[in-house]
Amino acid sequence: MTKTYYIKNVKRINTEQIKINSKHKKYNVVSLFSGCGGMDLGFKGNFQYLNKDYPANPFNLIFANDIFKQAADMYEDNFGLHVEREDIKNIDMKDMPQKKVDIVLGGFPCQSFSYAGKRKGLSDPRGQLYLQMIRVIDYYKPKMFIAENVDGIRNSRKDKDGQNVDISALDTILKDFDKHGYNVQYHVLLAADYGVPQMRRRVIIMGLRKDLGNINNEYYPKKLYDETGELTGKQWLTSKDAIDDLWGKVNKTVIPNHTSRDISKAKFYPGKKMQGNNRIAADKPSPTIRAEHHGNIEAHYRTTLSDPNDMQGWRRLSVRECARLQSFPDSYNFTSSASSAYKAIGNAVPPVLAWHIARAACYTLDQLSNQKC
Repeated sequence: MTKTYYIKNVKRINTEQIKINSKHKKYNVVSLFSGCGGMDLGFKGNFQYLNKDYPANPFNLIFANDIFKQAADMYEDNFGLHVEREDIKNIDMKDMPQKKVDIVLGGFPCQSFSYAGKRKGLSDPRGQLYLQMIRVIDYYKPKMFIAENVDGIRNSRKDKDGQNVDISALDTILKDFDKHGYNVQYHVLLAADYGVPQMRRRVIIMGLRKDLGNINNEYYPKKLYDETGELTGKQWLTSKDAIDDLWGKVNKTVIPNHTSRDISKAKFYPGKKMQGNNRIAADKPSPTIRAEHHGNIEAHYRTTLSDPNDMQGWRRLSVRECARLQSFPDSYNFTSSASSAYKAIGNAVPPVLAWHIARAACYTLDQLSNQKC
């Protein structure tokens, strides 16, 4: 009998209503595949986005790892925490922090599962890096782990030998986590449902150590926004909500990453359908901000000419505008070239979405406080 990891009646909590005392115990966090720190910033909290406060969360980041040098540099510049740049496969567990770890985070590489990629699935060495996350989990035996990946992982059906199989890559990965002592489930979260002005869908896997409770002890964040506002009372934020104030301010603002050097110079091609050869819509959340756009980031919805179809009046989104659409606060400085910043932003988990995941994780762990830890 096939085990079900998708629970329809998942427990959800309104994360905006969770109050965390300043004296709340801190949970130690190990972060893998950290990138520039979108997930980690959400877990840390204490930032502002679009004039809304996201208070501090009771998580203590003690280790971060990524092999993308520029992203690691950005992380260090903004978090003040050293990033281990060694390939995770080569890291000796004895060199990891020798502390109790409560949560392991990991957005293991998604390129082999992405609809925009070659879809090699588990046959791609990158598609097997979740096994390194399991290696770290085996070492620390944290109470909980949270993994993130693209929605395409649910339909990727190439096994480790490159053969097409009936079971999805996600099911294989969930079974492997299960075998290593964790009750696991997954849900697909849409970033727009949580106050991020972007139609970004991501699979969020939660695992609880089996001695701490059953699969139904995990809480996911409750949806707080919807397309019309009829279900939640709040409409999705739009691209205009996020970036309209930046139009006309290139080189004219103290906000970092919004200069002429922070805008891709890739050309537009009239009459052709190709990646990034279009403008985002003003009255909707933006499409997914991608990492592998190779300079072809979409154009702003505004134009400098009266004819909106004349590409001579278009300009591509700046690094800061992409960061806004990903819900990074303006205080986050992408200290790198524009090309590296675009890639790091596109690879990141939106910090606001991560903040809500973090609150749900905190609530889940707090509910276990009277159990064996």
